[in-house]
Amino acid sequence: MTDYRPETRAVHLPQPIIEGSRPIAVPIYQTSGFVFDDPEVMANAMGSPDGPFVYGRYTNPTVRSLEQAISGLEGGSGAIATGSGMGAVNIVLLGLLKPGDHFIAQQALYGGTAAMINELAGRFGVTVSYVPEDDPAALRAAVRPETRLVYLETIANPMCQVADLPGMFAVARELGLVSVVDNTFATPMLCRPIEHGADIVIHSTTKYLSGHTDVVGGMAVFADDALYKKVWHFAISLGASADPFAAWLTLRGLQTLPLRMERHCANARLLATRLADHPAVAAVHWPGLPTHPSYELAGKLLPDFGGVFAFDLAGGRAAGEKFMSSVRLALLAPSLGGVETLILQPATTSHRALSAAELAKHGISEGTVRVAVGIEHAEDLWADFEQALA
Repeated sequence: MTDYRPETRAVHLPQPIIEGSRPIAVPIYQTSGFVFDDPEVMANAMGSPDGPFVYGRYTNPTVRSLEQAISGLEGGSGAIATGSGMGAVNIVLLGLLKPGDHFIAQQALYGGTAAMINELAGRFGVTVSYVPEDDPAALRAAVRPETRLVYLETIANPMCQVADLPGMFAVARELGLVSVVDNTFATPMLCRPIEHGADIVIHSTTKYLSGHTDVVGGMAVFADDALYKKVWHFAISLGASADPFAAWLTLRGLQTLPLRMERHCANARLLATRLADHPAVAAVHWPGLPTHPSYELAGKLLPDFGGVFAFDLAGGRAAGEKFMSSVRLALLAPSLGGVETLILQPATTSHRALSAAELAKHGISEGTVRVAVGIEHAEDLWADFEQALA
């Protein structure tokens, strides 16, 4: 390089070659593309998700490290990282369904997913039937000749219904349907759906997997290599790729996931239990409480019950708004899974796209408050909630 003029040398920077050691942390490969010496190798790389790195929209070393890490936690054969959780939902639904197809989803769904399903129906002619998340007989009855897949959530947002993954997936497998489940609320620390028969597991890595409210991302994990490659080819055309810096942040957060989940669950237990006994609270929706309809199923499926719950105040919407404007430690903000405790009203935020009738079908009232419990000291959180309720 010393033979070139300064203008050329400023463009062609030296590349470090590490020999005899390796970095402890995964490096950020902040590059849009990769250089080849052999045209044939480059051409072959364009068609393989696991071959040499070629272009950032296909994958990237930092991104692949994240894909391999989460695939390993879930017990998958491959994974595709995306720019958001909804990106992961879309590469799966759009990549596997075509006009005229039918699929079955559980009744209680994240609002963004429900809105996307409505788009599929109105724009692409894909039809959907809704069934309870814990009723394999209802799933069997809803199947048609054109049915292609089943879509569930391990723990539903925001009322925390728990899906009967073994029962529902057994029916899907018997009938030749693809089983898809959003495992965001549970994480691989509480549930690994592939062990129960899932074909595809979706995460919003924005939430618990990254864990620090500083990144947006998604992930689809595949039990079967052929299905993984089929969706990958669609995903690179759709362009929902993850950014390497976002992937690096998620990798950094992932290392503390087991410790954080223990604290999230423990804090949620204390708050949910005390709120259930508070005279201002009409109902608490957390599967770790015996009053929750999923209590028995959750006890069989999960080692703990997650860090999110919802509750209804006896005073309805006005009481809910008063509570949210009165907290001092908890933050009024969207999303979940970070170290901070966040609260919101699903009817006006995460599920705002649903009609009043759809909200009622999900059990969400205008005064329902969702709590995404952080890792603060539980007694400090309770003191904050108690003063706000007063």
